Amino acid sequence: MATGGTLQKAIDLVTKATEEDKNKNYEEALRLYEHSVEYFLHAIKYEAQSDKARETIRAKCIQYLDRAEKLKKYLADKEHKKKPIKTGENSSKKGADSDSDSDSDPDKKKLINQLEGAIVMEKPNINWNDVAGLEVAKEALKEAVILPIKFPHLFTGKRQPWRGILLFGPPGTGKSYLAKAVATEANSTFFSVSSSDLVSKWLGESEKLVKNLFEMARDKKPSIVFIDEIDSLCSSRSDNESESARRIKTEFLVQMQGVGTDNFGVLVLGATNIPWVLDAAIRRRFEKRIYIPLPEENARTTIFKIHMGNTPNSLTDENYRTLGEKSEGYSGADISIVVRDALMQPVRKVQTATHFRRVRGPSRTDPNLIVDDLLSPCSPGAPGATEMSWMEVPGEKLLEPVVTMGDVLLSLSSTKPTVNDEDLLKVDKFKDDFGQEG
Repeated sequence: MATGGTLQKAIDLVTKATEEDKNKNYEEALRLYEHSVEYFLHAIKYEAQSDKARETIRAKCIQYLDRAEKLKKYLADKEHKKKPIKTGENSSKKGADSDSDSDSDPDKKKLINQLEGAIVMEKPNINWNDVAGLEVAKEALKEAVILPIKFPHLFTGKRQPWRGILLFGPPGTGKSYLAKAVATEANSTFFSVSSSDLVSKWLGESEKLVKNLFEMARDKKPSIVFIDEIDSLCSSRSDNESESARRIKTEFLVQMQGVGTDNFGVLVLGATNIPWVLDAAIRRRFEKRIYIPLPEENARTTIFKIHMGNTPNSLTDENYRTLGEKSEGYSGADISIVVRDALMQPVRKVQTATHFRRVRGPSRTDPNLIVDDLLSPCSPGAPGATEMSWMEVPGEKLLEPVVTMGDVLLSLSSTKPTVNDEDLLKVDKFKDDFGQEG
């Protein structure tokens, strides 16, 4: 997920909030203050590089939250014709009606603030078409996510959307990538949760975090709770595990499908490479257990094309099909590494070249202008070859070679697949026992 602009977005929002506040547009100011705080919390989690930066952002969050609470109180008491409290001014009266729910339960507010960073606010910009193959998995996710929102009348009576989907398979096959596609395509609140979001050193706080996560998901429904590497939180219960780990699993069980919990509009999406370690009760909560296998030949061909993108290359459709044939046993992540290595081959040719020659090509400053003085690496015996190193080539005059089939084959031969037969056997056995093909 791209977070590079999250902090800037938060600053822009709070600037607008301040302007609206000055203009006495208090409802809009309140909305912008709350929205900016969400982005600031996201920035604390994903962008702040130091403790000092995190503390600075956190202090600003407290300041804006305080102002938002005052505006909220003013708007709620509008019928009493109260004037808005000035920024930085403390309320002199603290009656019983001045305490909001969040003030009366500061611990809950703190836990909710911890979880705000799990909400994916910027869509990853990955579409269904960017996921090669995996049609069964995509259709199941559309059934659970897209259709209930677009056509709610389809899901009435006994016809209900899936509440829990487990994606399992070897590492690198696209489970998290599918989740990113869901985050992009679904018009829902998307929570991306890891064990670090839910595990606390304080006694009893971890299960409260789990409970608050599901409460937030219900409040913001339709929503999706994506738990990557769910095995780290919900492995099989045993006698020698810690009491804290046991309580987290118990709370998960209760929140996913316990007495009195209404999760309509909430989808729990889990992903794991080692599904056989999941607790049996947790496994049952996931109604659909979809196997995400290693890509087949056609999918591998498509993955090569997707990762090559618009980088200058001389590969033909026949070349891509050959690469699909030669990469059996490679996961999608393995193929991405192969292509990334192949994309570096022209750079290596430039680094190791001892001779360059003048060639014709588009100008670096104006691509529409064709010039004749570009320099490209060549063999010492090539016509027009001049002995020089890449250090002597002016930056704007270098024309690097395009990626060739030979470059990709060289990278393919030096990059080995990361999934072994032993892991595949375990995953296949789980699929035969509990899952379905994806």
